Parts: sequence; structure tokens; C-alpha cells
Amino acid sequence: METLLGFLTSALWVILGIGLLLVFIHELGHFLAAKYFGMRVEQFSIGFPPKIFSKQVGETEYVIGATPLGGYVKVSGMLDESLDSDSVRQEPEPHDYRAKPVWQRMIFITAGVVFNAILAVLIFAGISFAEGDVYIPMEDVESVYVMPGGIAADMGMKTGDQVLTMNGRPVERFGTLMNLNTVVEKDTLRLTVRRDGATVPLSISRDAIIKKVTRLNNSDRPELRGQAIGLGIDPPTVSQVSEGYPADSVGIVGGDRIVGVNRDTVRYFEELIYHVNTAPSDTMEVRWLRSDSIEAVPEADVARAVSSTEAGTVYAATLVTQTRDGRRIIGVAGPTQGTYDVKREPYSLAGAVVAGANQTWDFTRTTVLSLQRVITGQDDPRDSLGGPVKIVEITSSAAAAGPSQFWRIVAILSITLAIMNILPIPALDGGHLVFLLYEIVTRREPSTRFRLMAQQIGMILLLAFITFLIFNDLMRL
Repeated sequence: METLLGFLTSALWVILGIGLLLVFIHELGHFLAAKYFGMRVEQFSIGFPPKIFSKQVGETEYVIGATPLGGYVKVSGMLDESLDSDSVRQEPEPHDYRAKPVWQRMIFITAGVVFNAILAVLIFAGISFAEGDVYIPMEDVESVYVMPGGIAADMGMKTGDQVLTMNGRPVERFGTLMNLNTVVEKDTLRLTVRRDGATVPLSISRDAIIKKVTRLNNSDRPELRGQAIGLGIDPPTVSQVSEGYPADSVGIVGGDRIVGVNRDTVRYFEELIYHVNTAPSDTMEVRWLRSDSIEAVPEADVARAVSSTEAGTVYAATLVTQTRDGRRIIGVAGPTQGTYDVKREPYSLAGAVVAGANQTWDFTRTTVLSLQRVITGQDDPRDSLGGPVKIVEITSSAAAAGPSQFWRIVAILSITLAIMNILPIPALDGGHLVFLLYEIVTRREPSTRFRLMAQQIGMILLLAFITFLIFNDLMRL
């Protein structure tokens, strides 16, 4: 029952984030462009058949379909997904698609993609305006933790390194190192670090980075999912302990500093996560340092004092971890503030829009690069592409993480929808655009028979592709 409830909740977020927003915005672009140029809109549908609601208003039937991952705007005189060729064999009426100049038809065809891009800009701009520009100055980060198996480790970074430059420029913000869009900007990522008083150059190819990200996102390494760079800077200081979780059961409290897991030393909070998730079993010994300013003492039957230092007393206890989303957890939260001087600079409205446009461009570039690698055979589509089930998983996880993360995912999905729709495949906006470009060059339309055949082939390819994505998602569950 819980599994069913969880799936229904996830599906609800997908319907909200995609069916009622992304598709609506996309189709609204087509609709408004058609109306502006005097085209007759016969049907405006959010979702594909079967119909669950329809209402005729003037010349347009407004429809909500039962399948939320799609939609369409049917314009008179256009050979579209309905494959209705009767109207295109007749002489065009003034309000028909074919009666309009090519430049107007091109605007109509691309309007959905443009609206999706605008939506992404507005979402990113809204987040930037609400949160401001938040960052940790790199000059405050004296050293980093390098997680084994991450991109940083692959390029030769070591725990304790201090990052100086990235692609020849000084690194001013720690977040720059953690931003995949920035990391893959060049064909080769080049860093210089200070190690034991010496300056050490490091590098890794874009190809190796993308392959690593794809592999880790589909691997059984939960501690690296979404953290492919594999860097950390937070100390292992506990800010909060969840009641009833393993850490709480052995007496760990806020303010403690976890210093070891089994025989491994812990110096960073990210290092704690790594050791907990890679320990040989769910049962492990955890050691923590308690300052003398914390008067509470763990109960002797669950924890023991193993040493005393000037900083306080080190305790040890054996606990059994819990599992959540494939990750082992002990129920502690890392430091929330005070460790670094986090800068927060507010954006003006214009500045937030510029920031939103820059983020949209960054994600567009990265998405196009990833798609290009799949098309050219550099990456396996089974690892790189996700379908409806994957979207449900990502969207619901983002919703659980909070409004900001949810809306970021919606913006990224809007960019993805725009890029997929502009691909030169019949039955997609890009396919119609190719026909229009052909008309500009040859000064005549492709034959109805050719367009009908191309649309049919395009629909078959799309259905086969969607089937592949769903099957691939299910195989990865």
C-alpha cells in the first residue's frame, strides 16, 4: 500500500510539474502565435487521448487528455500529428496554416520551444531573485576532501589539496568546482592545486568527466549519486540528531564531532558519508569527540570513553545503520552555519533575469552536448537517457528536497522539452521546421504524400523511442 501511495504521490508531482505546466506553456506558445497571425485553432489539448474534459469556446475546442506527458494545438490546414490530410488537399482558406507566409509559419512552429526557454529563464530568475547570489569564497577554503571514485580523484586530486586556478583563472567560489556545467565547459578541465607547499597541475578530459557522471548516476554507489565531482569541505560536526535513529540510540548529540568509522579516520562530513556507505556491513563502530562544554555523557551500556584530549573526550559505540533511497544513514545532519563565511548578495530584478538567462544557456549547452554524445555513439543511451519513470523519480525527489530544488528541475525539464521538440524529426516541431526551410530554398512545399509518409515514420520512431525509454527505466528500478 505504501509503495502504491508513493507512486501516486510521485505521479502527482509529475502531472503538476510537467503535464500542467511545461506542456501547457509549450502549447500556449503555439496557440498565441497562431491567434496573432490569424490562424484558425481547431483544438488546444493538454494531454493526449482519451479525453477526460472538453469545452468548445468559439472556433476552438479546449481539451484535457488522460495522458499528461504531451499536448498539441491543431490548426486548420496543417498536416500534424493527427495525420488528417483531407484539409491540405483542398485550396487553403485565409485562416489556414498554408495560407500564411513562411516566416509566420516558422514563428508558429518555434513558438512552443521559445516559450519553454522563456519559462526556464523566468524560473531560474525567480530563484535567483528570492535566494540571491549565495557562495563560499574560495580564499576561505584551505583544503578539500577528495572522495575515492569521483571526478576529482580521477584527475589526481588528493585530500588536503588547496585549489588555486581552474582553466587558467583563479577560482573565486567553491561552487564553481561543483558546477558540472562549468566543469565541462572546455574540452579539458585543468586545475592547479597547492600540495605540501608545491603547485601541482592536474587535468581531465571532458569525455572522461561525462562518462564518469553517467556511470555514477546509474551505479550502486549511492554516496556519489548527484555528487560526481567528489569534493567536500564541511567538518564532521553534528548540528542535529534525528530522534530514534542509530546516532540517537548511542548518545550522539548536536555539537559532537565524529572522528572515525571502524578503523577509518573522519576529517570531513562528506568523508563520514563515504565511510558509512562503503563499510563492510550495516553494523559499524563510530567514534566521536565531545567537547567538555557539553555536559551530557553517553550511557555506559551503549558507549564507552576511549581517550581524552584537550578538546574533549572521544567516545565509541557500535550501531546499525538504516537505509533510505539506497543510502546508509545514521541520522545526523552536518554543519549548517558558522563553518565558512557564506556570502549572500541580493540580485536586482534585472540582474536576476540575466542570471536566469545564463543558467538557461548553461543547461542548454550541457544538454545538447549530452544528446550529441548519444547520437554519435560516444555514450550508451541506456545509461544516458531517462523516460517517464525516471522523470517521476527525479521530480518527486526534487519536490521532497524543497520548492527551490523542485523548480530547478522543472526549469531543466523545460529546457530538455524545448531541445527534444526542435530536433529535425517528422512529427516534432523541428521536423515541421525542416519542411519550411525546404520550402524557402525550393520555393515550393514538399508533396502531401511525402509529408504524410514522413509524419507516419516520425510517429513510429517516437513511439518506439518512448517504449524504449519506459522499458529502460523499468529495467533500472
